[in-house]
Amino acid sequence: MDKAIGIIEFNSVARGIVTWDVMLKVANVNLVLASPVCPGKYIIIISGDVGAVETSIKVGRETAGRFWINSTVIPSIHPQVLPALSASSDVGEIEALGVIETYSVVSAITVADNAVKAASIRLIEIRLARGLGGKGFVFLTGEVGAVQAAVKASLELVTQEDLITESVVIPYPHKTIRERLWS
Repeated sequence: MDKAIGIIEFNSVARGIVTWDVMLKVANVNLVLASPVCPGKYIIIISGDVGAVETSIKVGRETAGRFWINSTVIPSIHPQVLPALSASSDVGEIEALGVIETYSVVSAITVADNAVKAASIRLIEIRLARGLGGKGFVFLTGEVGAVQAAVKASLELVTQEDLITESVVIPYPHKTIRERLWS
C-alpha cells in the first residue's frame, strides 16, 4: 500500500479535470478517485510516497487557483480509510454508531483517519458530497467508549478549514438503522 494520500477539492468540474492531468504529470502518484461529487464540485484523491503526494497537491492547488476549496496530505493513511471510501467495509455487529458530518470532502477523510487512529473502532463508510450538498460524513462503529473517544478526538481536530457540522454517538442503535443504512 502507498504511504500517503492527498485530497484536493474544487468548485469547478472543468478546473478539476485540468488539475487532475497536471497533478499526475508532475509527480509519481496513483489516482484513487477523480470525480464530480455534487453540482459544481469536483474532488481528486491520489496516493503515493509522501514527497510525491505533497508535490502533486501543491501543484494541484496552484493550478486550481480561485476554484480551490480545500486540500490536505495524510502521510500515513490508516488501512481502513480507502475501503470506507468505497463503502466496502464489513459492517459486522454495531454496538455503537458514530456519525460525524463535515462541510467538506477533505474534512470527512481527515476526520475518519483521525478517528480510526485515536481509538479501536471500525470505519463503516465515508460518504463524499454526492447528494449531500457538498458535505461529507463518516460512519464508524465499535464499543461505546471507543466510539465516543474516536468522535471526541475528531472534534479536537477541528479548525476553520475542517468544520464539523454535527457529530453523534448512538449506543446500541435500533436494528432498522443498520438495515436501512447499509442494505
